[in-house]
Amino acid sequence: MSRDTLQYDPALLIEHAPISLWLEDFSGVRALFEAWRAEGVTDIDAHFAADPGRVDACAAAIRVLSVNQRTLELLGADDSERLIANLDRVFRDDMRVQHARDMAALWEGRNGFASQSVNYSLDGRRIDVLVNARILPGHEQDWSRVIVALEDITPRVRAQEQLRRSEQYAQGLFEHSPVSLWVEDFSGIKRLLDEARRMGIEDFRTFLNVHPDFVTRCMQEISVIDVNVQTLRMFGAASKAELLGNLDRVFRDDMHAHFTEQLIDLWSGKLFQQRETINYSLSGQAVNVHMQFSVLPGNEADWSLVLISLTDITARKKAEVYLEFLGRHDALTKLSNRAYYEEELARLGRRGHYPVGIVVADLNGLKRVNDELGHAAGDDLLRRAGEVLRKAAGESACVARIGGDEFALLLQECDEAALRELLARLQAVLELNNQFYAGKRLSFAIGTATCHDPLRLMACVQHADEEMYVAKRAYYKQLGVDRRGAAAAADEA
Repeated sequence: MSRDTLQYDPALLIEHAPISLWLEDFSGVRALFEAWRAEGVTDIDAHFAADPGRVDACAAAIRVLSVNQRTLELLGADDSERLIANLDRVFRDDMRVQHARDMAALWEGRNGFASQSVNYSLDGRRIDVLVNARILPGHEQDWSRVIVALEDITPRVRAQEQLRRSEQYAQGLFEHSPVSLWVEDFSGIKRLLDEARRMGIEDFRTFLNVHPDFVTRCMQEISVIDVNVQTLRMFGAASKAELLGNLDRVFRDDMHAHFTEQLIDLWSGKLFQQRETINYSLSGQAVNVHMQFSVLPGNEADWSLVLISLTDITARKKAEVYLEFLGRHDALTKLSNRAYYEEELARLGRRGHYPVGIVVADLNGLKRVNDELGHAAGDDLLRRAGEVLRKAAGESACVARIGGDEFALLLQECDEAALRELLARLQAVLELNNQFYAGKRLSFAIGTATCHDPLRLMACVQHADEEMYVAKRAYYKQLGVDRRGAAAAADEA
């Protein structure tokens, strides 16, 4: 049989079409429209909004004439009679709004409509569908024959919803991460580095040392795409616009040196980096951060997407500084401790600016104050001792508490004359301190030495120590003699 003589049964084609097909009668809808127009209705949207039951009236006016096999399969019906008898279970809930729009298309004179809607199978499954409806030729005047095609797009809609949720989840992780996150474009830097390679640059570190302006050019090529909420909190910005408009206040000072190292790592192919650096909040406060830098997968060729995380380690840095301070200082007097003093002696034994003046001072009367007035009073006396010694010696000297009531001073470029001036200054500060504070008078037993030769440093320290003990014995001897007199009693009050 030739192709020209092949005959197709239209009913058979419809019955076995791979999409759901409905033959429907919309003449009842047309009659409703004519009645409403006669009543003066011109705005169908307002008409439906005033009474949603009118949308239901349109749906009730539609008669289903027939459906094909795919429709029964799609909606889980054994036959068309059962399906038609249960249309209220198929067309319900959230399809009313879309049905109103479809009816509005017919009201406006179109010969059909296309939309996305929702149906339900007889067992309650939600089915997302694309609806295409056309008034068949020859029935434009009465709408008695309308063909409606339903395409099941449920998998696509679910995939889109899953994608939307995944994007929402990823955006939520980004926006509400407890660390500062930056998405940046480093493609401009990639171009500059590639250009430097084409120029024949091999020793990139030396190149940057000679051309520091290249680092500045690279910094200017960074484009910030997005930042998260924690970033705004960390840098004290009210909005992303405020932060991005003031990046020169955030990345400054030491940042140039840190960024130089970052560029050197990028030059060496390190697309994931970690380092500690310093940024600044918009209020000017230094923010110590641990930075992690990563070129996102798929962007290795041009560095167009880079993720940077900044963890605020300011509190940790302060704690480290404090612990370092405690490791080298006496917590009570804030002077250097014995460990630092011994380190300084060892350093001066290797190199230093000679002559070195040495003072060993023992606080008089501390044990008696502790015994009679308590350790809090003794601690106050030690703090006063530290204040006096530091004030007299100055910030450049090593002033240390090397024992319970013993202190030592090491002063570089201090000859005998300078040492005498120091002792006079110490006595003056001591007198002022005793005038200011009531209670026990502050006094020291002091020994001194001046060292001109590093090889004799420890011997000079020993000499100062021995001299201090001589002064200490003289103090206690004098205390023992005067204890029977009124002057000693007043001194020890």
